[in-house]
Order: sequence, then C-alpha cells, then structure tokens
Amino acid sequence: MKEKIIKKATDMFLKLGFKSVTMDDIAGEMCISKKTIYKYFSNKEMLIEEGTEVVHQKIHALMDKVVSENHNAIAENFQLREMFQEMFQAFDQSPAYQLKKHYPEIYQKMMENEIEDCSQMFRQNIEKGIKQGLYRPETDIEAAVKFYYTLIFSINENTRLEKEAYELEAKALEYHTRAIATAEGLVELEKNLLNLNK
Repeated sequence: MKEKIIKKATDMFLKLGFKSVTMDDIAGEMCISKKTIYKYFSNKEMLIEEGTEVVHQKIHALMDKVVSENHNAIAENFQLREMFQEMFQAFDQSPAYQLKKHYPEIYQKMMENEIEDCSQMFRQNIEKGIKQGLYRPETDIEAAVKFYYTLIFSINENTRLEKEAYELEAKALEYHTRAIATAEGLVELEKNLLNLNK
C-alpha cells in the first residue's frame, strides 16, 4: 500500500503541483481514507520526500539504460534529452521549480544527490567523447562538468514552465557540446541537431 500511495501522490504532485495537492486529494483519488495515508506518512513533506526519491531512482535507471545502449558520446546526450522529454512532457510546470519554491529543504537535499550523480555521468560522457575523438583531448573535464550541470540545474530551478525549460536545455546542450567538440564532434552535433529539429 505504501508504494501505491507514493506512486499516486507523485503522479499527482508532478501533474498538478506539489503545493496544490492535499492529502485529502490523494485519499479521494485512491478511494482510501486519509488515516490510511497517515499510517505510512506523518505529513505531506515526508510523502513528497519519498516521492522525489522514487523519481530520482527511476530517472537514474533510465539514464543507465541509455548509457548501456552504447551510443557515441554526443548521440548519448541527445538520447538522454529525449528520455527526459518523454518523462516530463505531460507536465506544465517544472517540478524542480515548484519544489525549490514551496519545499526548499526537500529540494536542497534532492539537489545534493543529483549533482553528485549527474557530475559522474557528465564526466563519463566527456571521457568517452575524448576517446572517440568527438571532444578535444585538452578539455578541462572538471570545469566542463561544472559549467554544464550549473547551466542545466539553473535552467530547471528558475524556469517555471516545463516546455520552456526543455527548450533552454537543448540550447545548453548545444552550447556545452560546441565548447568541447573536435571538428568530427561538430559534424556529429549538427547531425543530432538536424534530427532534433525534424
């Protein structure tokens, strides 16, 4: 029952907003009593926290799946972007923006985990791209990782609409890739941008 509550609540939070969904709404949607929810979660914040952890795990499982498909480094980033679009396209408001605004402590905790995980993934992507001749070998990997995640997280936490955040992320990805790409990498980038705009 606990997992079902987390799943339903998280779906509702993401679609309707963390602030606007109440425990009554969740109970009503699930046809259970509010008391049943409180048996597992002492308050809404606890439910949001567990829900964001489930979303975090789901995102990373999908990211690992994309990486395991063995695309080249540039195509991999575009595949990851597509995966995020499929996951979040149904939402009007950016989940990160809402969390930061209404539940800053939960947001802060989530970000600490995300920065660590995403840094590792970005680092692996850059190392892979250098080996493949798509990124310049003299690239300062740590600086490039930091610049890129700062851009991506800043877009997500400061852009209210998910659609707008998604468009800005595409520009950030292009900017990041152009900054470190070799001539061969730029050809690959243009190919992926062409597919993106179809």
